[in-house]
Amino acid sequence: MKVALDTLGCKLNQAETETLARRLVQAGHEVVPTVEQADVYVLNTCTVTATADAKARHLLRLARRRNPLVRLVAAGCYADRAADTLRRLPGVWLVAGNAEKNDLPRLLEEVFDSASAGAALPPPTGRTRAFVKIQDGCRARCAYCIVPMVRGPEKSVPLADVLAEVKTREFDGFKEVVLTGTEVGSYRDGGLRLTDLLRAVLGGTGIRRVRLSSLQPPEVTPDLVGLWRDERLCPHFHLSLQSGCDATLRRMRRRYSAADFRAAVSLIRGIVPDAAITTDIIVGFPGETDADFETSLEFCRELGFARIHVFPFSSRPGTEAAKMAGQIDEKTKRARTGEMLRLARECAAAFRRRFTGHTRPVLWEQRNARGLWTGLTDNYIPVTMRSEEDLTNRITGLRLE
Repeated sequence: MKVALDTLGCKLNQAETETLARRLVQAGHEVVPTVEQADVYVLNTCTVTATADAKARHLLRLARRRNPLVRLVAAGCYADRAADTLRRLPGVWLVAGNAEKNDLPRLLEEVFDSASAGAALPPPTGRTRAFVKIQDGCRARCAYCIVPMVRGPEKSVPLADVLAEVKTREFDGFKEVVLTGTEVGSYRDGGLRLTDLLRAVLGGTGIRRVRLSSLQPPEVTPDLVGLWRDERLCPHFHLSLQSGCDATLRRMRRRYSAADFRAAVSLIRGIVPDAAITTDIIVGFPGETDADFETSLEFCRELGFARIHVFPFSSRPGTEAAKMAGQIDEKTKRARTGEMLRLARECAAAFRRRFTGHTRPVLWEQRNARGLWTGLTDNYIPVTMRSEEDLTNRITGLRLE
């Protein structure tokens, strides 16, 4: 079969889609870049917000319009949470939750009874970094979060398997891997923890750059951050804040205070001063007063994040927050979202200005529509440059202007 793949949501979903692409090829199918070329369209879904659900339904309908003969497959977190909703969409032949995703090549053959199209390498995706899954699931029960319900309990990929996967990506030509999971700081393989895994990747592979996905403030320790003295670890830390107000953090059932978060940021900047620290913020959480929001806004301004992902609170059925008193009206949420986004733009611009005139290593990805090469510095600054050379998947030093 010819299979087109699409992904919504987190880096973990992206890692799982990349793994699925390789398994489909190994099973004798062909991964194609567009739905118009496909016999089957697989969408790896997210359900962390109502917006993510709506995007999934939109993409499935759009795929059907672009290719009326394509067979639609909805997989992943939304498929776990609301399988019946997805089955009712026109053209959806198969709904597969997270537990079934790894078995999709066999499920496709059983459901569609179609002959394979012959092995072929997946086409270039425009990405020069690979996502490697090291962990899945979460035992924390934050009041707003649906993820533990659709991902299940924590489980880690054995260290030997992670090393093998990184070596495979290195052999495939990738210059950077992103180690990802639902809760990577909880990594466990027997007595081995995340610091042991990072040491093993740095010592046992030749991959040029290693980036880590989201951490929680209590997981930021001197032992962990000290590993960033190795320049192969990208100076970029994503710490999920969600709110800079202690009262809101308590209602969210987060496991830290604003002071704990500030201490984690201070530790990182003391050891890795050029690091980009990025974060997530929820605005309009139930019970958030104007004063609470202003406290959160000022905390973000104080810490000067390199990037802030802003989310208006989205009620998820089955979570504690969905039933809380003090739900915030949509008009207030939109206003607070706009104010936080303005601060996000200011903070991002200030972080980038710090490095004007500095030379940073850049991993180049592709030419954009204007003919400029695009890439990312090690500390997560997006850059463009005009060059007649083919810079695809190369790391070069660049003086930032």
